[in-house]
Amino acid sequence: MTTAPRTDAVFDLDALLSSDERAWQQRARSFAQERIVPVIERDFENAHFRRELIGELGAGGFLGMHLSGYGCAGAGAVSYGLACLELEAADSGWRTFVSVQGSLAMSAIAKYGSEEQKQQWLPRMAAGDAVGCFALTEPQGGSDPAAMTTTARREGGDWVLDGAKRWIGLASLADVAVVWARVDDPEFGEGGRAVRGFLVPTTTPGFTATPITGKLSMRASVQCDVGLDAVRLPGDAMLPGATGLSGPFGCLNEARYGIVWGAMGAARSCLEAALERSTSREVFGHPIGANQLTQAKLADMFVEVEKGILLALHLGRLKERGALTPAQISVGKLNSVREALAIAHQARTILGGDGITDAFPVMRHAANLESVRTYEGTDEIHQLVLGRALTGLDAF
Repeated sequence: MTTAPRTDAVFDLDALLSSDERAWQQRARSFAQERIVPVIERDFENAHFRRELIGELGAGGFLGMHLSGYGCAGAGAVSYGLACLELEAADSGWRTFVSVQGSLAMSAIAKYGSEEQKQQWLPRMAAGDAVGCFALTEPQGGSDPAAMTTTARREGGDWVLDGAKRWIGLASLADVAVVWARVDDPEFGEGGRAVRGFLVPTTTPGFTATPITGKLSMRASVQCDVGLDAVRLPGDAMLPGATGLSGPFGCLNEARYGIVWGAMGAARSCLEAALERSTSREVFGHPIGANQLTQAKLADMFVEVEKGILLALHLGRLKERGALTPAQISVGKLNSVREALAIAHQARTILGGDGITDAFPVMRHAANLESVRTYEGTDEIHQLVLGRALTGLDAF
């Protein structure tokens, strides 16, 4: 689907990148094109997650690549973003896997874990020998984590967790779950109702993970319902460095940053499919790309892809300086996903009836992006984050 001139020929992104950043992007592009693209349509159709690729992603350095030490690559924020872009150009499910493993589960351990917890889990997770999940969202809704009902209570020296989580990526495959729960104990938070994180080996009695079926989106990925029924953990299972909702939010911002880049990968894939079709399909005696309306659509899609990538690059440079704010991440997440969906829909019109088939990736990307639009903060949540930043008034 890339026989037409690459969009890079019009806008020279490489000129804005270091040689190391270009190398990471090319490595991720090669992996995506060689290991994911040839099988993704079949995997999406069969709702199959190709677990054997996890070790290959680890060997490539992509798991927790933005973290340093413990077997992690220590790559810069822009390099990580470019890898997310290339993986999501193949399929949102695989960028989601890298986000859940690295930006959520591994980041939680790296940011908030004890040295013993880091040594136990991070090297194995970086190599792809262990999989993690991040259990925050609950069945009644994900946008209000302050209403969390999952609890952790002390029994002697142990912790006992009870509750339920929903839409937890990788949970049925995971070796360890980062579970967020309310602790009713004055020792562990103001008022005795602080949110704390716990590392739960998924073999622990009382932990169950059931894959959610019937999905029409993210079909080559795994999301689960999680049950916690008197899950007993040792006293040192708590993440010592996270108190309150700032803990999970710190990880969510890492994942949202990856989405800013990743959604533009899906958008680029849709644009390239439409561009190839516009030069190879002839109607009324000439390629449809010779029609003014088709060129206008391609130009508009291209402009939004490049604007989105430039915004992602700007946010990446801010992140590398330690200056990136949550409101700025909301700008990127809101814009990238919203524009990527619009581009997918516009690309489909150029593809005509064939655009609804798996001969092209566009409908799959559009379906996946509906999930990306919802997770890590809906459009509405990010609009409210920005509204608060603009007005100083809290509308939550």
